[in-house]
Amino acid sequence: MSSLARRATAEMLGTAFLVFFGCGALVMNPFPDAHFNLIGIAFIHAVVLSLAITMTMGISGGHVNPAVTIGLWVVKRIPTAEAFIYVASQLVGALVGAMLVRTVLPDNVGHVIAYGTPMLNSQITFGNGVAVEAVITFLLMSGVMGTIVATNAPKIGGFGVGLTLIPSIMVAGVLTGAAANPARAFGPAIISGRIDSQAVWWIGPILGACLAALLWEHVLLKKNE
Repeated sequence: MSSLARRATAEMLGTAFLVFFGCGALVMNPFPDAHFNLIGIAFIHAVVLSLAITMTMGISGGHVNPAVTIGLWVVKRIPTAEAFIYVASQLVGALVGAMLVRTVLPDNVGHVIAYGTPMLNSQITFGNGVAVEAVITFLLMSGVMGTIVATNAPKIGGFGVGLTLIPSIMVAGVLTGAAANPARAFGPAIISGRIDSQAVWWIGPILGACLAALLWEHVLLKKNE
């Protein structure tokens, strides 16, 4: 298997893990003896993202997020052709993860909550949703740049990135689902057929990731790189 094929496979697998366990936590939450509630769901997302990044970091760089890949592409840390393949692989992984949720977990609850598809709260506008997703993805991308990309970064694997999901979900979970990742929204949305306001989870995360990548690349990391 070629180097690029291995990297694409790693990105697909890591994203599938994130979507399956993240959406799976939402599906299982209402069951007796579960009831993770918001903090539990935030913790599960944080841990699985941390593990997905850490296990794929040495192969593909551990993006597992189209917004992260696009942010790194904007600052020329990944070539265009590879970025395209990474994003395609992440979207395939998201579909695989969401299909597994639909197939192996109880469908009665899964169908009701659209298999964990992020939803836009009726109390906020489309623009507010985009802004919220941009802010939380700015934090996530800062974790990528500050703890993985930086040459003097502490060696903590993907946990510096994954842990950003805890405050993000606690603050924004009830507003936008706090996806901070287009693939996390895309997979379950396609599988459930609930594609309402999907642009929120593309525009917001990509905008936030690109702004964070530019700031870190040209200002914060300049003296160290």
